[in-house]
Amino acid sequence: MELMRVVEARRPENVGRVVRIRGWVRTRRDSKAGFSFIEVNDGSCLGNLQILAPVNLPNYESIVKHLHTGASIVVDGTIQASPAKGQATELVAQRLELLGDADPTLYPLQKKNHTYEFLRTIAHLRPRTNTFGAVTRIRHRVSLSIHQFFHENGFYYIHTPIITASDCEGAGALFRVTTLDPARPPLRDGQVDYTQDFFGKPTYLTVSGQLQAEAYACALGKVYTFGPTFRAENSNTTRHLAEFWMVEPEMAFYELADNMDLAEAFLKRILRDVLQECAEDMRFFQERVDPNLLQRLEQVLQTPFRRISYSEAIDILARAGRVWEFPVAWGKDLQSEHERYLAEEYFRGPVILYDYPRSIKPFYMRVNDDGRTVRAMDVLVPGVGEIIGGSQREERADVLEQRMREQGLDVEAYRWYLELRQFGSVPHSGFGLGLERTLLFLTGLTNIRDVIPFPRYPGHAEY
Repeated sequence: MELMRVVEARRPENVGRVVRIRGWVRTRRDSKAGFSFIEVNDGSCLGNLQILAPVNLPNYESIVKHLHTGASIVVDGTIQASPAKGQATELVAQRLELLGDADPTLYPLQKKNHTYEFLRTIAHLRPRTNTFGAVTRIRHRVSLSIHQFFHENGFYYIHTPIITASDCEGAGALFRVTTLDPARPPLRDGQVDYTQDFFGKPTYLTVSGQLQAEAYACALGKVYTFGPTFRAENSNTTRHLAEFWMVEPEMAFYELADNMDLAEAFLKRILRDVLQECAEDMRFFQERVDPNLLQRLEQVLQTPFRRISYSEAIDILARAGRVWEFPVAWGKDLQSEHERYLAEEYFRGPVILYDYPRSIKPFYMRVNDDGRTVRAMDVLVPGVGEIIGGSQREERADVLEQRMREQGLDVEAYRWYLELRQFGSVPHSGFGLGLERTLLFLTGLTNIRDVIPFPRYPGHAEY
């Protein structure tokens, strides 16, 4: 008996094949003509496979007519062309086995619409819904595209530490990792003595793999890291998570313009792959979530990214003739309302902003000759705002050390990072793309907690 997934069984070229299907019941409908229609899904695609279960099955009365939504079954049968509209095939059952039932009085996913808020309370079951199955398949495709893009462009995949003693962003929003007893920590001069901790010093969950990736870029040319990052920001918004996934390429000999070129090519590759390989899931989000989704994504894919300086963006926003929730002024960071206005209303397409004020950016960004700005860049897209942030890194040891002192960092803790500039320093650049922000952009969903399997945010670390 050939084992086949639903996505394959739905293809017309497989008509006539005798196969075994395994999955979960979505619905069952009994016909007066002496058979039942069972919709089965195994997660391999959005659409279900219709099972035609005839009355002559030995367990028709005892099992088939009592199948409930959510039950798991195995079905052996023959694929035949379906006369029903909207489906190419169906499976005529010759044997049906119930593996695990789902009590309809207890199983929360019955055939009705459920709110995203409710589904977040049952994150262990929500992958069985159409929306979260589609999110998962798209997330997988994006992750695969990320690895393929960098491999094809000569990058090496680097595994950077989850636990670190460095604060890459210098913002202090860090999760501390310790084996000390918080009720009775060892003290020294009235302070917690971290020399007695597991690593002999304060350590934290990483907020970025960038600094470590730079070390490898300055030896191997082009590398990238792709993994979880953690930020202890008390932000209960639809755009923030405490744990999320980042991809961060670092490239030796790349200046800011090269960095922009790579970011545009990278984002377009992800877009192209998802539109081609996840067409059924993308149509679902177009129909159920955002009617303008596919048009917006195609526009981003086909449009060259505009490039303007931060200063030009401030002038555009100041002349916009509207009252901003966060006032616009040179030297202040841009907020989501400003970024989305630029991408959605003013330029009506993707835009890259560059050369931000040095006072609002981290220590590692290269200072421009004007002394006021750094070679930072942000990629803005309609529907989301900022989706990529990056910069050319500061390759001059003396300037980098000065920037560290400006921001109150312990220079000795970053001595290894400074040494990258003292031994064969080169211009180099990189950027970060948040996987979850990208999934919001691709699906049209509006809450970042709905594009990660088990979301972590303030007050919530279930499962």
